[in-house]
Amino acid sequence: MNEAPRAQALQPDQEIAPAAVPGFPRLGFPIGLVLVYWTLFLVVDHLEKPYFYGFIYGMASALVFALCFLGWWGFNRSIRRAEKAWGFALIVAGAWVAAKFSDRSINVLTLSSGAFPLVVTVVVAWMFLVKRTLLSSHWLGFATAVVLGWAPFLLVRSDGFDSMLQSHLSWRWTPTAEQRFLAQMPAKDSPASTAAPVVAADSSSWAAFRGPDRDGVIRGTKVATDWKSVPPQQLWKHAVGPSWSSLIVVGDRLYTQEQRGAVEAVVCYDSATGRELWAHEDTTRFDEAVSGAGPRATPTFVDGRLYAFGGTGILNCLDAQTGKLHWSRDSKTDSQAKPPMWGMSSSPLVVDGNVIVYAGGEAGKSLLACRADTGDLVWTASAGQQSYSSPQITTIAGVRQCLMFHDFGLTSFDPTTGKKLWETGLVMKGAPRCGQPHLVGPNQLAVAVLDGPGVSLIDVAKDGDQWKISPVWASKDLKPEFPDFVVHDGNAYGFDSSIFCCLNLATGKRTWKDGRFGRGQVILLEDQALLLVVSESGEVILQAADAQARKELGRFQAVSGKTWNGPVIANGRLYLRNAEEMACYQLEPARQASLR
Repeated sequence: MNEAPRAQALQPDQEIAPAAVPGFPRLGFPIGLVLVYWTLFLVVDHLEKPYFYGFIYGMASALVFALCFLGWWGFNRSIRRAEKAWGFALIVAGAWVAAKFSDRSINVLTLSSGAFPLVVTVVVAWMFLVKRTLLSSHWLGFATAVVLGWAPFLLVRSDGFDSMLQSHLSWRWTPTAEQRFLAQMPAKDSPASTAAPVVAADSSSWAAFRGPDRDGVIRGTKVATDWKSVPPQQLWKHAVGPSWSSLIVVGDRLYTQEQRGAVEAVVCYDSATGRELWAHEDTTRFDEAVSGAGPRATPTFVDGRLYAFGGTGILNCLDAQTGKLHWSRDSKTDSQAKPPMWGMSSSPLVVDGNVIVYAGGEAGKSLLACRADTGDLVWTASAGQQSYSSPQITTIAGVRQCLMFHDFGLTSFDPTTGKKLWETGLVMKGAPRCGQPHLVGPNQLAVAVLDGPGVSLIDVAKDGDQWKISPVWASKDLKPEFPDFVVHDGNAYGFDSSIFCCLNLATGKRTWKDGRFGRGQVILLEDQALLLVVSESGEVILQAADAQARKELGRFQAVSGKTWNGPVIANGRLYLRNAEEMACYQLEPARQASLR
């Protein structure tokens, strides 16, 4: 008899169960890791959260994800040492190639928080496919997966992030908005004639950042509110160089700053036509991955002169009529400071014959005052190390003082001598504090992020030579970030992160929260109790300054693209710009019927 076979033949209806590839690791942990990461990514991405928290979460979650995967890879006994080293080397080599040859806008932040999770996801997906299909060349496929994970970042360009930290990506070979602007920029006209009328401010001018009191309030202007019957009419619109500077309007002149390739420009336009009249250029450029290129501060007009502070710290004094340079000073030399992460952002304050700007740094010379006529340095003062706010003049307890909000708190100075009068607030070293203090009574200030996220109301009193700062309340019902708020009739109106809301200043309690506009901007037309809100996407919304509920009166799309620049209304016209374009709209004057 023949010996019985050791194994029986398979029956026709029997199937071969998938067998594990010899030495192949179990994939439960990395698959679970990938699923958890991307689920949280989608959930957290849609949550309402402070901008800074979102930034920190994006970095921290990617770091934890990377450490967990690399830890699993390094300590897994099913993977041979040589294969561990080979796989790790492939991932690192791919990262080096991506960092070396990607577009300059794809930086370490983008690669670490965006590219690495994608690479790991593709690798884990490939390993799962290998294990299910018994492919023999799985290590060649591993290398292919790594290449496919890193390769997209060699093909794209980042055009910055919005306030939800969503990156705007384009093919790297397509021109940027700035390149398109430079390509179509018309030839320069002859310099503005010295015979032209002298530029002078009047009651209709908007001659400084957020107005004369830096509070975003427009007085002496009334507009029609029925935008369905009398919608704003576009007078002109054209491309502009990137910048987060706002605009100022003096007479028939419009002034702003913008980046034009390798030069930073202070530009004067005809406010009625948008035609460029003159531009002063400095060979310097500020650029960073999150917000993009260009200066941040808004020029200031005083007595026929224009004072402009660039993104890298150059302070210029120009003739407002012709653009002729009177003097220039590099604040980095005086303050021994480098531009912070998002650039020098201090809009100049001109007071008592001095021009005051904030430069930051650790040398105790962060606030600088120069003579407005000559540019000579008058005084320096210590005011923290970093700020994206601007110096502001106000009067409290009968004393004129310069307020400066910075990462160490809120400080008051004598504007003539730079002597410190008082200081308050939580020290938050390196914090990107923005916004302006708001005087809401004879001796009370409403300040955002003074004692952490939210708004604080403080009482400032003077007893002899001593100042006493007393907290009234601190509220998290309104959490402004880089958009500022406005105050009207005992209420603050602004953005709680990216949703518009109203806060009662007597109690610190929110009365309503409504309107998802992103992190936009708002100004107040005080004579009509109207709020003009600009959404982050460039839409203009007119609504009542009503403490009971949000009452919208009209809206229209004014400009396209991410819009963080503040709007301006002057001479019955609305002026608005962002990093790509600038526009002017005629607002019909108020009529009795439209105000009912």
